Amino acid sequence: MSIKKISISFAVFTLIFYLTLISSLFSFFSKDRFFEILFSERTMFSIQLSMTAAFVAVMLSFIIALPAAYALSRYDFVGKKFVDLILELPMIVSPAALGAILLLFFYNTIGTWIQGHIQQFVFTFYGVILAQFTTILGVTIRMIKTGFDDIPPRYENTARTLGANSFQAFLSVSLPLCSRSILSALIFAWAKAVGEFGATIMLAGTMAMRTETLPIAIFMRLSVADIEGAVVLITILLAIGLLVLFIVRQIIGGKSSASN
Repeated sequence: MSIKKISISFAVFTLIFYLTLISSLFSFFSKDRFFEILFSERTMFSIQLSMTAAFVAVMLSFIIALPAAYALSRYDFVGKKFVDLILELPMIVSPAALGAILLLFFYNTIGTWIQGHIQQFVFTFYGVILAQFTTILGVTIRMIKTGFDDIPPRYENTARTLGANSFQAFLSVSLPLCSRSILSALIFAWAKAVGEFGATIMLAGTMAMRTETLPIAIFMRLSVADIEGAVVLITILLAIGLLVLFIVRQIIGGKSSASN
């Protein structure tokens, strides 16, 4: 058997594996309860909470990720390798462990002072935002950095020879050329934040109609053996994920076409 057939067979196996898992949901699907659960007050709250918190978390991560990614892509500085290494932390440490770290932080001296004088995070909406922010920041920086890496520095150097300073060259050259990568990173990070579970449940808890995001709502439905309700919520998350993947693929495809 040729390497072509072997590699294709493994690719097809991967497709069949995930489609089998997804199709298994339909054995628990209840048409009568689907819209009842979907439009219930509790489900609407979970959807709104997840999307709102994810939007805020993505905007906060963008504020930090854009300059950080540019610095990592363009400059050499003390500690750069360590910063680049620490970006992998959310990918090699489980979200539950990150959430536990956050929770323990708010029970030390500094964390207690922050909770008492600035903002309460444990078991609150702000805790949901912080948990999502913590899990997506590194990924957002990494994806935006990849976009800047694809832009030759000579473009900015040319702008400087024409009279632009470093900031003007960034705004007029690098930022527009990296816009598709930035948009893809933000959309992907938003979807990842919406589906975040481990860190959120550790820091914000499982408080119904208060910190109940979509993934936590799924967990709570399963904990009381409400399989049909869990399937509805899983379907919503799958739809969001697939839609985001489609949009990102369109953006990346447009980028590839433009570059060609």
